[in-house]
Amino acid sequence: VQLQASGGGLVQAGGSLRLSCEASGRPFGARRTSWFRQAPGKELEFVASFKWSGRSTYYTDSVKGRFTISRDSAKNTVYLQMNSLRPEDTAVYYCAASSTVTDSNLASQTAYAYWGQGTEVTVSS
Repeated sequence: VQLQASGGGLVQAGGSLRLSCEASGRPFGARRTSWFRQAPGKELEFVASFKWSGRSTYYTDSVKGRFTISRDSAKNTVYLQMNSLRPEDTAVYYCAASSTVTDSNLASQTAYAYWGQGTEVTVSS
């Protein structure tokens, strides 16, 4: 299974970007696909998660109301729509997927076996 993240770029504060995470290769029955981010000099941080069964979503508090995670199952793609971007959203964004993650550990990077290569988002003030 390979995950390909794309859609990053440079945007002014208040602007929008949509990130994509496309899965390819042998189907592995993903339970969740999530986005994490790592800002310069900081630890990897959970951002949002999409549960394939039931379509439930979960967000870290700092992005609630601004970011939306969704999927297109026909395209094996999960999106992260990011609106009202702030300079503190600047980071490399990674998508991750897992067939074993549970609701209790969905924000833990160790719960995910498959990772995309990262796409850089820069928000200027």
